[in-house]
Amino acid sequence: MNGGNSNLKLLKKSLCTTTVHFKEQPLSPPLTSLQCGKILQSLTNTKSFPKGQKLHALMVTSGNLLNNTYLSTKLAAFYANCGRMAQAQVIFDGILLKNSFLWNFMIRGYACNECSLKALVLYREMLSFGQKADNFTYPFVLKACGDLLLVETGRRVHSEVVVIGLESDIYVANALLAMYSKFGDMGLARMLFDRMLERDLISWNTMISGYVKNNNLRKALEVFEEMGKAGLKADGTTLLGILSACAELLALKLGKEIHAYVVRKSGEIRNEFLTNSLIEMYCNCKSLAYSRRLFDGVKLKDTVSWNSMIRGYEQNGDAFESLRLFCRMVMEGAEVDEVTIITILGACDQINALQFGMSVHSCLVKKGFGANIIVGTALIDMYSKCGSLSCSRRVFDEIPRKNLVAWSAMISGYGAHGRGEEAISCYHELIANNFTPDEGVLTSVLSACSHAGLVNEGKHIFNRMTIEYNVKPGLAHYSCLVDLLGRAGHVDEAYELIKTMEVKPSSDIWAALLSACRLHKNVKLAEVSAQKVFEMHPKGVGSYICLSNIYASEKRWDDVERVRAMVRSKGLKKPPGCSFVEVDKMVHRFLVGDKSHPQTHDVYAKLKELNLRLTEAGYKPDTTSVFYDVEEEVKEKMLWDHSERLAIAFALINTGPGTTIRITKNLRVCNDCHTVTKMISELMNREIIMRDIHRFHHFRHGFCSCGDYW
Repeated sequence: MNGGNSNLKLLKKSLCTTTVHFKEQPLSPPLTSLQCGKILQSLTNTKSFPKGQKLHALMVTSGNLLNNTYLSTKLAAFYANCGRMAQAQVIFDGILLKNSFLWNFMIRGYACNECSLKALVLYREMLSFGQKADNFTYPFVLKACGDLLLVETGRRVHSEVVVIGLESDIYVANALLAMYSKFGDMGLARMLFDRMLERDLISWNTMISGYVKNNNLRKALEVFEEMGKAGLKADGTTLLGILSACAELLALKLGKEIHAYVVRKSGEIRNEFLTNSLIEMYCNCKSLAYSRRLFDGVKLKDTVSWNSMIRGYEQNGDAFESLRLFCRMVMEGAEVDEVTIITILGACDQINALQFGMSVHSCLVKKGFGANIIVGTALIDMYSKCGSLSCSRRVFDEIPRKNLVAWSAMISGYGAHGRGEEAISCYHELIANNFTPDEGVLTSVLSACSHAGLVNEGKHIFNRMTIEYNVKPGLAHYSCLVDLLGRAGHVDEAYELIKTMEVKPSSDIWAALLSACRLHKNVKLAEVSAQKVFEMHPKGVGSYICLSNIYASEKRWDDVERVRAMVRSKGLKKPPGCSFVEVDKMVHRFLVGDKSHPQTHDVYAKLKELNLRLTEAGYKPDTTSVFYDVEEEVKEKMLWDHSERLAIAFALINTGPGTTIRITKNLRVCNDCHTVTKMISELMNREIIMRDIHRFHHFRHGFCSCGDYW
C-alpha cells in the first residue's frame, strides 16, 4: 500500500475501470474524503468487496485515511457488512471516537457471521463506553442471544428493551419473536405477537416458521389462516414455512392449494427454494407422480432438487428408481453431497444392493466424506443390512470419534444377524469407553438379546437401565422385552408385563405378543392380543394375517374365513412375497410365482433340478406354512415357487461356484423355505445370506445361524 506514484496511478486506473463513479474522473487530483465516503457507502450497500479493497488501497496511498474518523468509520462498516470481521475489527480498534453507527455495524457484522458471543461482548462494551443502544442495535443483540440459546441473557436484554420503550418498535418486536422461537417458547412469542400494535409480513413469517421449527405444525397453519384474514399476501418465505408444515402433516390438499397459488402468482413470488419444497411436500405425501413432474420441469436442477427426489423414492420404498436417479445425477455432473450419499446408502440396504453400496463407499471416500460421522454411521447400517457384518465392523473401527448413534448402529447390526453375544460385548465396550447408554443404545441391545434368545441378559439390562443410567423404560424398551420373553416361550410372563407396564401399551407391543402366540400356538392369548392391535391399528394388515394363520394351523377354517372377510371389508391387502438378489451390481426382483423375468425358463428349470436333488437327499415338504384348506399336493406346489427360491435359483445360474448369495425378502421366511435353503447351502456348497422382515439367516453347510430360532 505504500508504493510510489506509479502504483497510485495504477490503483486509480483500476478503480476507474471497475465503478461507474470513476469513469468521468481524472486521475489527478486525488479523490476527496467526501467522494471516498459516498463511494464507500455505495460499495457497502452492494457488498462489492473487491472494489472496496481497491478503494481502501487508494485512500491509504493518497493519505485520505490518515486521522480521518469519518472515512475510517465508513471503511469499518464496509468490511463488517461484507462479513470480513477481522479487517473491520482492526480498523474499529484504531478509531478513538466511535459513534453508535459504527457500534451497530460491528455488532450486526458479528451477529450475522456466526460470532454471536463477540456481538454480545461488543454490546456490553458499547454500553460501558456510554453509548446508548437503539432500535438498530437490539435486533442483532437479540439475534445473538437466540442463536446461542442464552435464555436468561435474552430475557435481560428484553427487559432493557421494555425500560427504554422500544418494545413497540416493529424491528425490535420481530427480533423478540425470532429469539423466543429459537428458545422454543412459542407461548411467550405468541403473547408478544398478539400485543404488537403493528405487524408486517416478517412478523407473520416469524411466527409461522417458529411454530414449524418447534413442531407445532397445526398452529403454523392457524397463523397462516389468520394472516389471510388480516389481508396480507404470502411471500416465498411464508409459503416455504407452510409447505414444510404440509409435508409433515401429510396435508396434500392444502399443499396442492399452495402449489396452485404459486403458479398463479409466479410473476410476483420469487423464491428459488419453493420448487424444491413443493417436490419434498409431494414426496412426503406419497404423491411421487406430482413430484417427478415438477422435478423434470426444472431446467437447472441443484443438489437439493436431486436429493429431494432421490429421497422421495427411497422413503416411499422405490429403491430401484432412487438408484437410477442417482446414476443419472452423477452422469449429468450434478454435485453430490453428504445428504445424497446417506440417502442412496439407505436405498441400497432396502434391496440388498451390496456391490452398488460398495461403489458409493468408494465415491464418498474420493469426495472426502469419509470423516463425516453421519456418513460413517449410514455405511455401518448399509453394510450390516446388506449382510456384510465384517465390512460394517471395519467402517465402525475406522471412525475416529464415535458417537452414541454409531455405537447403536453397530450393536443393532450384531443383533439383526443373531450375534447377541457380540452385541452385548460391543455394549460393554461402549461403557468402557466412558459413554453413557441412551434410549437408542438400550433399545438396540435389548433387541439383540431378543433375536439371540438371551433372556437373562436382556432382563438384567432392562432392570438396570433406570438405576445405572437414569433412563426410564419407554415403549420401545418394553416392546423389546415382550418380544424377548415371547420368542423364548414365556408368553404368560410377557402378557403379565404388558398388564403392569408404567406406560400405555402400543400396538407394536401387542403385535409382538401376537407373534409369540403364533410361534408357541397360544390361540386364546393370540385372540386377546389381536383384538388390541385391531383397535389401535385397524389398517395394519399384518396382525389380521397372523391371526388368520394361527387359526389355519389349528384347522379352524371358519375363523380363517371370518378374519379374511374382515380384511376384505376394510379394503386391506397383504403385500406379495418379494425377494431381491444382486448380481454384477444389478439388483433383480422376484415375486412369488414370478414368470416375468427374462431368464424365467432357466430359473424354473434350475428349480426343477434342485427339487430332484433335494428329494434324493431326503427332503419332505413342510406344508404347515400353507394356510389354505386345499389338498396336500396343491400345498406342495404352492410352496415351490416362493420368491426366495426363485432368487436362489437365479443366483446359482448367474454366479460362479463358491460365490456367496445374498437375498432380501420383504416377509418372514416360511419353515419350508428355511429348510430348503439349509439343504441347498450344503448340496451346492454355497453360503446363502438371507434377510427377512425379522432378522438375518446365514445358511452354510446345511445349518442356519439362527439355530431355527426366528
